[in-house]
Amino acid sequence: MYAILDIETTGGQFNEEGITEIAIYKFDGHEIVDQFISLVNPEIPIQPFVVKLTGINNDMLKSAPKFFEVAKRILEITQDCVLVAHNASFDYRILKTEFRRLGYQFSSKNLCTVELSQKLLPEQPSHSLGKLVRALGIPMADRHRASGDALATVKLFKILLEKDLEKIIVKKLIKSEVENGISPKLQDLLENIPSKTGIYYIHNQKGTLIYIGKSRNIKKRLNQHFSGNAIKSKKLQTEVFTITYDETGSELIALLKESEEIKINKPKYNTAQRKSIFNIGLYSEKDSNGYLNLKLQKIDGRKKEITSFVNVAEGNKALENIVSKYKLCPKFSGIDSATSNCFQNQIKECDGGCLGEIQPEEYNSRVQEFINKNSFENQNMIIVDRGRNVSERSAILIENGIYQGYAFYDLNYQIHNIEILKNIIVPMQSNRDTNNIIQSHIRKTRNLKIIKF
Repeated sequence: MYAILDIETTGGQFNEEGITEIAIYKFDGHEIVDQFISLVNPEIPIQPFVVKLTGINNDMLKSAPKFFEVAKRILEITQDCVLVAHNASFDYRILKTEFRRLGYQFSSKNLCTVELSQKLLPEQPSHSLGKLVRALGIPMADRHRASGDALATVKLFKILLEKDLEKIIVKKLIKSEVENGISPKLQDLLENIPSKTGIYYIHNQKGTLIYIGKSRNIKKRLNQHFSGNAIKSKKLQTEVFTITYDETGSELIALLKESEEIKINKPKYNTAQRKSIFNIGLYSEKDSNGYLNLKLQKIDGRKKEITSFVNVAEGNKALENIVSKYKLCPKFSGIDSATSNCFQNQIKECDGGCLGEIQPEEYNSRVQEFINKNSFENQNMIIVDRGRNVSERSAILIENGIYQGYAFYDLNYQIHNIEILKNIIVPMQSNRDTNNIIQSHIRKTRNLKIIKF
């Protein structure tokens, strides 16, 4: 759990400042679960330049509670949480100073979103909160007020969590919980898991990732792991300490995240997916009569495939759908007639030609139509899909035929302004696996929104 906060002060000499306003949002990594916002009477005058900056003046604070009156609520909302702030050393120092004046030693783990953004958003010329929210298209109200700055920090932190593919932030949280003696029971862990589409992460007691999975129903899939009798299930049951998850809304993003993060983190129980699992390629080549034949072959890297499949059976099944949709000849499409009974009659009727002795030019145009729709080579496009809630959408960016990554967005200008979109994109590797996942999703999904630019 995180306590994301912002503090406004009177200004003045180091360690003599007083708090004028504090805002704390308790954040579980997915949504805000509690909040505390209050003006505070510092019992000392506010510096004139601070009044101009924040709009908070001495008269506004006369009837505000003093720090000792809100101290208990601050302790309650930050208990067992990692403090998160933009320039955390300042906010943490101010809190410690105020509690020390009351004779209490305040201590907490903390994370700084300035430092995190420098690591995870290195391309940004400035890491000030104001410039970051503008660059990332984060809506912001009440700048230089505690509630506005803290809420903007929550939204920034969500983006940083998405971009943290190595899960450094989450691992630090788990280590903090271990140090604090928080050892959740498996039943309690599963109670808090949603029945939604996304990625789940199983960690051991050291915080190490031991398994990454994806599902359209995370809770159901985890229940299968922890009630199963398979060898891997029993090992997971023995070693699990905690479970984290990322909702994606979009099954496509869940597939892409799973593929990328397994390759980066190399969990010990995901051995099969560390390398590419797509070994059968679909190719096109002209025969002696000038017809474009579609052929399934084992990928050897010498020529570029149109798309790829896990195995021949999956390839045959996809080819049957392609043949039917584009009115192609099964005989020219490498389909194993022994296992494709529904095409037996058609194969017998198109001996040497297809659908009434169609000429190569017309037949090949059908094959090329399929290739064009299933290959995004040299194309610039954005695939729009579901988000994590009703007000959000997701975007997959492909630029010059290369998959760049994904983003979640709330506002249309974030997707129509390509520079902002590139800033909020979670960058990912473009490889055979990602290309196949995207191509397969495009083939299977009707009415998919694609924006070309």
